[in-house]
Amino acid sequence: MVLRAMERRAKQRVMPVRAAAETEIALRDVTVRYKLAGGGSKTVLHRLNVEIRAGEFVAVLGETGCGKSTLLRMVLGQEFPNEGAVVVDGKPVRRIDARCGYVPQKYALFPDRSVMQNVLYGPENAFCGWMGRARPRFWRFRRELRAEATQMLLRMGLKSGDFSKYPGQLSGGMQQRVAIAQALMMRPPVLLMDEAFSALDPSTRASLQQQLKDAWQETKPTVLFVTHNTSEALLLATRVLVLRPHAEGETESNVLVDMQVPHTNEPLSVRRRTREFEQLHEHVKQLAFRESDGGTELVPTGLVQEMPRRGDAAE
Repeated sequence: MVLRAMERRAKQRVMPVRAAAETEIALRDVTVRYKLAGGGSKTVLHRLNVEIRAGEFVAVLGETGCGKSTLLRMVLGQEFPNEGAVVVDGKPVRRIDARCGYVPQKYALFPDRSVMQNVLYGPENAFCGWMGRARPRFWRFRRELRAEATQMLLRMGLKSGDFSKYPGQLSGGMQQRVAIAQALMMRPPVLLMDEAFSALDPSTRASLQQQLKDAWQETKPTVLFVTHNTSEALLLATRVLVLRPHAEGETESNVLVDMQVPHTNEPLSVRRRTREFEQLHEHVKQLAFRESDGGTELVPTGLVQEMPRRGDAAE
């Protein structure tokens, strides 16, 4: 068992990146309704048709209640549509999907395990199980995993002295770094992130944005990234989906905007100050957003008259 685990892990390490045209996630005529306490129902997603190619980094924006997190939970297999189908890697999603790594807004670490133990827990159990731990080969496999986890944690901005600490000894930002490392250690073909940076201070958030972008550029998982932050979406993603709340009686999908984002290899701290980025931000604002009273953050209006076709690049 352990030998097979080592072989599978080695194959993952050298597995070629799939062609960018291959569909990784497909939502086909997906409709989701929730029952209301007083009777009746509320439609959250209506006739959603979205295809996401392998290796894309897709950011999902929209008002509260428009179905962003619901979309993520369906891809993960925590929820199922009332109508339509959700497909990951060519297979219908019928349960919690091990092909998907998940990073929620609130980090979910084992409080009684150290940082290193948290990061090793998933791959050890997924590839070996409890019986495999008794075999001599397990210790070689574990040493290889530990070396890999060390590099992952260092990339996420932790120091070697942090590896033996427990989650309660870390700041919220450091715990979220561990949670991202924990998800990436499973080498998921799909990475789902639900407001993963929203509770962090601006400096920590900017640092993690860059580290996530670097990790994505290296291994190219398919990322579905839910956020309320427009700048964050445009900085990180290669494609942006904007959802709007569904109004009862409407027959159209509640996808408001589906657009490609020009991709660059510039550091995010440089890119966010460029004229190109300012123009891109303005373009999205004109399509689907208005400035909020709270400052520079943008929120959807739902007043766009014409939805851009998928593949149209920002001007």
